[in-house]
Amino acid sequence: MDSEQISAGRDRWQARYDAARKRDADFTTISGSDVEPVYGPPEGSEIPDFERIGWPGEFPYTRGIHPTGYRGKPWTIRQFAGFGNAEQTNERYRMILANGGGGLSVAFDMPTLMGYDSDSGRALGEVGHCGVAIDSAADMEVLFRDIPLGDVTTSMTISGPAVPVFCMYLVAAERQGVDIGRLNGTLQTDIFKEYIAQKEWLFDPEPHLRLIGDLMEFTAEKVPAYKPLSVSGYHIREAGSTAAQELAFTLADGFGYVELGLSRGMDVDVFAPGLSFFFDAHVEFFEEIAKFRAARRIWARWMRDVYGAKTEKAQWLRFHTQTAGVSLTAQQPDNNVVRTAIEALAGVLGGTNSLHTNALDEVLALPSAKAAEIALRTQQVIMEETGVANVADPLGGSWYVEALTDRIEAEAEAIFQRIKDLAPNGAQHPVGPMTAGLLRGIEDGWFTSEIAEASFAYQRSVEKGDKRIVGVNAYTDAIDEPLEILRVSHEVEREQVRVLGARKEQRDSAAVEAALATMLEAARSGANMVPSMLDAVRAEATLGEICDALRAEWGVYREPARI
Repeated sequence: MDSEQISAGRDRWQARYDAARKRDADFTTISGSDVEPVYGPPEGSEIPDFERIGWPGEFPYTRGIHPTGYRGKPWTIRQFAGFGNAEQTNERYRMILANGGGGLSVAFDMPTLMGYDSDSGRALGEVGHCGVAIDSAADMEVLFRDIPLGDVTTSMTISGPAVPVFCMYLVAAERQGVDIGRLNGTLQTDIFKEYIAQKEWLFDPEPHLRLIGDLMEFTAEKVPAYKPLSVSGYHIREAGSTAAQELAFTLADGFGYVELGLSRGMDVDVFAPGLSFFFDAHVEFFEEIAKFRAARRIWARWMRDVYGAKTEKAQWLRFHTQTAGVSLTAQQPDNNVVRTAIEALAGVLGGTNSLHTNALDEVLALPSAKAAEIALRTQQVIMEETGVANVADPLGGSWYVEALTDRIEAEAEAIFQRIKDLAPNGAQHPVGPMTAGLLRGIEDGWFTSEIAEASFAYQRSVEKGDKRIVGVNAYTDAIDEPLEILRVSHEVEREQVRVLGARKEQRDSAAVEAALATMLEAARSGANMVPSMLDAVRAEATLGEICDALRAEWGVYREPARI
């Protein structure tokens, strides 16, 4: 790109920056020196392919989707929390908000994630142990008691039973007197990554895609600010993938959901802004920053050139970041504070829109209140004391970072083609070509095999000592002190089951049965299922009852045995 084009780009950026709202904050260094809101090539420079780097707030958004960077709005501090019952988790949420958290992110226990009630035989010993137990809309009411849902953005990390859980969230908002049209937040819903990595599915892929399509249509019409899909690479990376695999598999899943919306006749410029992403921030600092920058660039190009998105918002990749749980070590757990800070800084320098920082004890158990506070303060130190929020994409133009960004982008593009080629003889799926490749890759176990190979290669390098982990295979001497960790009492399960039984006795059982029957009629007729599911939730149908009715209708997915 010649100097005149670069200068014109800077002028465009300046005009957009001047017109944008900025925070009332001190944008100087600790020594009192002024810093510019963005830095670029010196006047008169000619930079080949500079359009691939560009300016913040301008296609292809390598340097961020807003011209102001964090000068306009800092990232949302969104701490992931959930344990025991709804009342206990509500206390933790109010602590997070009182201490400066800007949004909530709900962790559910395993029975909830798998669509079972707390009194199910399959839930025995698991209630409240890896997240909060939610059986009905009444639990959701307690979960958000004294938290105004019309004012607080809420993320919910659940995929298989995401739609009935979302309905419970809507009913909880209605019972607070909140217009659901005002709600803002994110539902994970991403079923592709369940088959690829996390394994928390209910049905075969097709019924799940049916529900997701219904959800996309419903939220676009009724809850326009809410994001019904958070396409998740986090769990793919935690399963052992490389950075490029995390990026490529995640964006490919996102393309599949774009194809789903288009197959429903939806306008891409209307539904695409409702798609968000969820990435891992691992400890390889510069590679992670490059991954985030490449993600924005790839998504913008595909949305414009492949799927026909015309508006900026439809081309933007918005993403939440969580620091890498898999990087935490049980040995010398205090070191995890350092790892988490480095990973959080990578997410910020990569331009994340919201961030969760893991607690030092999460490798052993759910975080204690003290560890959760340290994790929260880690973000606040980065935000308030380091100056990294003063300049948009401060590493833009770095030879190393730009080379890494280009490399990861190229690796991801090669993987996209491999996924599309998985469909035999160019076989198509009614939803679209990327979907055809995704479903075939799931069926054949291609994704899990690719992740397993990458994970094995890394573990072998650790065991050989080529990759060094402090406290594990290097610098293992330590002054160890017992770590106080959070333990969830088995009394939580007994009480949850007792309360659930009492609620079932007090409700109108005939109304529940009628609402579930109406929901199944919608499933068979092809009608949008969200309204009838909402009615079932309003009647206090439980999560397990809703999911069991659908399991009886659609069957249960069982992963093929592979060697």
